[in-house]
Amino acid sequence: MRVIRSKDFTATRAWGADDIANMDGTTVRLHWTDQPYKWHVNDGEEVFAVLDGTVDMHYRESGIERVVTLVVGDVFFAGVGCEHVAHPRGEARILVIEREGSDWLPKLSLIVTK
Repeated sequence: MRVIRSKDFTATRAWGADDIANMDGTTVRLHWTDQPYKWHVNDGEEVFAVLDGTVDMHYRESGIERVVTLVVGDVFFAGVGCEHVAHPRGEARILVIEREGSDWLPKLSLIVTK
């Protein structure tokens, strides 16, 4: 048994995490950040829940960039192929649930095909 007080968690670097659980290959991690992440596409689905702070989630649909503001209690679901990047407004604490080892792929617009 473990109780996590998310507001008390601070990492030593942006996007540092407390690995809370691994349930049959699905990880649950508490992230702390005060810096944007990077544009990416996960190779699996991702659940992104804001526990503290405010986050502007940028994402692309059909090549059009959109932004949704997430506040405490909001959840963003990134399905397979969803290109996105999180921009916190100051400090934020985020619970991320995704497949273990979920690699991110480079920004789709940078991929060149011949």
